[in-house]
Amino acid sequence: MDETLDRIDLKILRLLQANGRMSNADLAEAVAVSPATCHRRTQRLFEQGYLSGVRAQVNPHKVERGTLVMVGVVLDRSTPESFGEFERAVAKLKFVLDCHLVAGDFDYFLKIRVGDMADFNRIHAQQLIALPSVRQTRTFFVMKEVVDNAPLEF
Repeated sequence: MDETLDRIDLKILRLLQANGRMSNADLAEAVAVSPATCHRRTQRLFEQGYLSGVRAQVNPHKVERGTLVMVGVVLDRSTPESFGEFERAVAKLKFVLDCHLVAGDFDYFLKIRVGDMADFNRIHAQQLIALPSVRQTRTFFVMKEVVDNAPLEF
């Protein structure tokens, strides 16, 4: 970790990770600094890239996206051009929550949320297998979400 982060910075990061809606006044009180100092420190954490954003976690079941699907993707060739073309295309798909280049049997893993299996089947047939350079996909329907989006430990 960067030596410019002191114990107060680390505490701010932990508190905001646990509750991104925490007011500056409450955050300042929790880390025992003035609100102005806390605001400056928080702004610096954003500017230096330690904090990349704050957003609400929406319950996927409440918005008809309760089915979580992981998709392993194998490309037909391993060239910088095919990887770049695939990444640009997959970044445009709104239903893809995460896309990770991985080592091993697959080239990429996609995290996708859909309404149900029929919804995924339509997306798979119309969009996923049509992505550039896709040779093979393997689909994993998540049966139970044991740990999802856990906070970072530091």
